[in-house]
Amino acid sequence: MMEAIWTKIGYALASLFLIFNYGLLLIGVTMKIIARVHGRIGPPIWQPYVDILKSFSMRTAVSHGIMFYLGPVFRLAGGIGLYLLIPAVYGSTWLQNFSFSGDLLLVMYFIFFGMLGMALGAGEGGHPFSAMGIMRGLSQVTASEVPFALAVIALAAQHQTLSITEIVAAQQGGIAHWNMVTNPIATAAGMLAYLGMMMHAPFNVHMAPQEIPVGPPTEYNSSFLVLLQSNRSVFAAAKLILFMNLFFGGATSIMEMVIKTFLIFQFCVVVGVVFPRFKVEQSVRWLLKAPTLIGVLAVLIYSF
Repeated sequence: MMEAIWTKIGYALASLFLIFNYGLLLIGVTMKIIARVHGRIGPPIWQPYVDILKSFSMRTAVSHGIMFYLGPVFRLAGGIGLYLLIPAVYGSTWLQNFSFSGDLLLVMYFIFFGMLGMALGAGEGGHPFSAMGIMRGLSQVTASEVPFALAVIALAAQHQTLSITEIVAAQQGGIAHWNMVTNPIATAAGMLAYLGMMMHAPFNVHMAPQEIPVGPPTEYNSSFLVLLQSNRSVFAAAKLILFMNLFFGGATSIMEMVIKTFLIFQFCVVVGVVFPRFKVEQSVRWLLKAPTLIGVLAVLIYSF
């Protein structure tokens, strides 16, 4: 019994190591793509590794209380918890994670858990820019959760389950079984909500690049920033895998997972390259209009 438990933990750590590196490489490739679109050379693909090593080599004497230290920990726990509760590769021995232990409701909680922890931690620092970024981020994430929750309800009504593994199993057998085909309305609501959840342009109001330095990075540096940068790779990759499992049939191999998640992420990147950044009220208003109405329609269709 104990051997089986340690084996499962070892598989989970190996799976987490894989997705951490995949997330960093995905961020590096995306930075290069965006730079090329802008007519720039851009940073090297391995730049996220350099940033993490540079931040880890620094030290800080800043302290604002216990919650200030726990903020990045909660943020990272949200990303790791989300990833470990969903199957990265369906049917895989070591990439199944602990998907049997949770369902969509618990996964949705973990999506918001990290943001709330980060809000408490950064807020304790007292810096006005930090509070500004947290306010913007919480407003947008809350708005994006509405159409996403409606899409999840529609999928649960369609498959009569909240288990992600069972939803992925129902989509096996070819593209005709994917929820993208069998439930296009819920897919549309979910993918529009996904734009706000990923927080890339035009929904990057929490960081406001090229505007003013806002958000938690204003307060956090050195090893604290390492946790935030690490979570950025894990959390982004975990959300990509979640949407792949919900709408695009999941993956039965690592290569399929890489291809599908990369294409899903490029949907977000292309939108960000084309459209300028929204203001806070514009992003919230947009998410509560078309995506939410589409989500309501998806729920109504599969409820009657």
